[in-house]
Amino acid sequence: MLKPLAFALTLILLTATYAFADDEKRTDLSDQKEVAVTIYNQDLALVRDKRTVKLDKGLNHLAFREVSASIRPETALMRSVTHPDGFYLIEQNFDFDLLTPQKLLEKYVGKKVGIVKTHPTTGAETYEDAVVLSANNGVVLKVGDRIETGIPGRIVYKDVPENLRDRPTLVVTLNSATDKAQDVELSYLTGGLAWKADYVAELNAKDDQLDLNGWVTLTNQSGAAYKDAKLQLVAGDVNRVRQEFDRVQLMGAVQGMPPPAPAPRMAEEGLFEYHLYTLDRPTTIAENQTKQVALLSAGGVTCTKEFLLRGADYYYSGGYGDLGRKLKIGVFVEFMNKEKNGLGIPLPKGTVRVYKQDAAGNAQFVGEDNIDHTPKNEKVRLKLGDAFDVTADKKQTDFNKVAGSGRYNYIYESAYEVVIRNAKKEAVTVKVQEPMPGDWTVISENMPHTKESSGVAQWLVDVPSEGEATLKYRVRVRW
Repeated sequence: MLKPLAFALTLILLTATYAFADDEKRTDLSDQKEVAVTIYNQDLALVRDKRTVKLDKGLNHLAFREVSASIRPETALMRSVTHPDGFYLIEQNFDFDLLTPQKLLEKYVGKKVGIVKTHPTTGAETYEDAVVLSANNGVVLKVGDRIETGIPGRIVYKDVPENLRDRPTLVVTLNSATDKAQDVELSYLTGGLAWKADYVAELNAKDDQLDLNGWVTLTNQSGAAYKDAKLQLVAGDVNRVRQEFDRVQLMGAVQGMPPPAPAPRMAEEGLFEYHLYTLDRPTTIAENQTKQVALLSAGGVTCTKEFLLRGADYYYSGGYGDLGRKLKIGVFVEFMNKEKNGLGIPLPKGTVRVYKQDAAGNAQFVGEDNIDHTPKNEKVRLKLGDAFDVTADKKQTDFNKVAGSGRYNYIYESAYEVVIRNAKKEAVTVKVQEPMPGDWTVISENMPHTKESSGVAQWLVDVPSEGEATLKYRVRVRW
């Protein structure tokens, strides 16, 4: 007798109609006509979701289901695309209290539920009424005249409480001037969507050219999926007001967004003081997914390799003697972002990973570096690591206080020796940069220097294969 009753109660739970407004209209992804997503660098995206709905003429309660769980509801803007006259919003609510066993139990605190127990031997089921007293850090039930903790069986609920939904939902109270089917578009800002650029470069054997491929890496943790979305990306540092948002600005951004343009790779265009990249085909951004989309490809990009030994300014005002042995010498690769180099498009900030083929023709990883947003015709400079076969010894060979008795009229003279060793089978040129303090003058040197800036002296030291070269110089510094 109890089995049919338990089955009926379970069936009620599974087929329960949410206890929302009786006249509530609902729309989900099955009504979606198109969706467009514009993603910014800063965990921010603009979603434009167009669906076909049928409303009553006059007042309506529309549940717009399966929006982003990270929606900023204060930025939501709904409009009728096909019947805008007489269409206006009255109120909107974002229901983010989602249906889970724990949430359902919490909503029933103080209310009656059914407890179904199964006999471990016979399999017979019994049913009892109970009242949920607490659902905090466990379950406390009143069953008949006794109090029980834990769940002694299956809990059966008569319905799903109001505002407890299975998917994030924006509920809008609005007025419609027609009862005909119409297209409505919901636009909103959301978190949980982000993108970054990743680049893969492969150097040639001489390290004077590279092939560069760019990828856009998308991450969707917004709690929603975007099927066959029109994808656009904004590169740049967009200012955001954290506590307030102007709805008029959103409306302008929605209406002013340029349409996608066909291109063999992501089309790029200027947008205010930023850059907009548009994918030339729809793509699906699944929930909890990371995906990559091709951004650019360029072959035979001319580049240069640089060995750099950079000093410090502290040892020009005191006696220090030995300044280091087997000092690391940094290795950098540079190239120009120009059309004649196969590039010439704004490069979004991201990570560049560099590879080079070994003697067997296998690509090996040789270093990576981050780049900032780089306009066209600008230089890209990557530090790939420190040289293994090129090292330096540096020492201060002389230091004298020439003049001065006060804090601001000291004059120092100091001399230095830099020995650079090269174990490679080919000659290299090492750039030696020395930050100079105060008013400085190189008064003697065995190689010519250049004044790179007001506080930097630079020497280019040619080091023969499997040999060494020595740089000597003397500097006068006035404070």
